[in-house]
Amino acid sequence: MTSEAGPGCPACERPMRCGAFVLCEREDDGKRVCRTVWGCPEGHVWWLWADRPEEPPEPCPDPGLMGE
Repeated sequence: MTSEAGPGCPACERPMRCGAFVLCEREDDGKRVCRTVWGCPEGHVWWLWADRPEEPPEPCPDPGLMGE
């Protein structure tokens, strides 16, 4: 995990930080792939597929993954 500032939050544009990696099974191809979990200071939490950085982040269903 890292605390470095990352991309801007889609909701408020504040810098986000990566707070976790979660191993998930992707429905469209059945692969087990990590999702990176990103959060901003305003409490918005997003995740995205680690191997598909070009895709937009999705709201994370479990904001507690940021560990705050």
